[in-house]
Amino acid sequence: MVAVHHRYATVQGRRIFYREAGPADAPTIVLLHGFPTSSFMFRNLIPALGDRYHVIAPDHLGFGYSDAPAADEFDYTFGALTALTAGLLEQLGVPRYALYVQDYGAPIGWRLALADPAAVTAIITQNGNGYDAGFIPGFWQTVWDYQQAQTPETEAAIRTALTADATKWQYLTGVSDESLVSPDIWRHDVALLSRPGNDTIQLALFRDYATNPKLYPALHDYLRDRQPPVLAVWGQADPIFGPDGARAFADDVPDAEIHLLDGGHFLLESAGDQVAELIRDFLGRVLVRH
Repeated sequence: MVAVHHRYATVQGRRIFYREAGPADAPTIVLLHGFPTSSFMFRNLIPALGDRYHVIAPDHLGFGYSDAPAADEFDYTFGALTALTAGLLEQLGVPRYALYVQDYGAPIGWRLALADPAAVTAIITQNGNGYDAGFIPGFWQTVWDYQQAQTPETEAAIRTALTADATKWQYLTGVSDESLVSPDIWRHDVALLSRPGNDTIQLALFRDYATNPKLYPALHDYLRDRQPPVLAVWGQADPIFGPDGARAFADDVPDAEIHLLDGGHFLLESAGDQVAELIRDFLGRVLVRH
């Protein structure tokens, strides 16, 4: 059985929680979670990879077991979360790594890659968007309205995304067999999301998400120029980032491996074994070349 370690590091004065497994001298894969979850979403994937790879999965500031300073004490932006992630990797002595990005993990991962292209050995994107094509307006319109104008009406609408029902919806929508999704995961997320003050943290990140599509042209240039190995493994019924977001990676990396699987936004909950198998096969081939 692979031992998974649960650790803390202080980065820029903030306590960051991370999970770690695998041999320290093995190739590293960094797992970056999305909203509204934490590294807990990787609780089964980490041991599935840790026999062969050095796996690091941090909780972003404001999520999981990492510090969550109030929004008036810390400027919650994706740039700031990226800087903390980069600081953690530097502190852990990890100069090169493969990236697994999902949801919010994607804009953090893209910033890491743009800041240090040579550091990234491969990219695995699991419903982690990098193209306008992936956005599903039925979900995103509420976010876009709030970004455009913070009014009592737009804030009330976006706050529905912070509810238990909305969290459960993210996990179950698009999953053909809902019995595969343990209620433990979304109840865990709801408990942490409901901490006093966490609502204003999440509102700040909803606003700052508007900065992420602006990075896409630079991301596409990076992908075309560097041609990193890319595996896009996607829950094809995701109501937030649709399958066109997965297909689009082939526009810039023609050799991108794209798999649309039966599932939704949090694909690991219903197809974790299949995703792990695809990752092991992919990294086993591409890291030999990188």
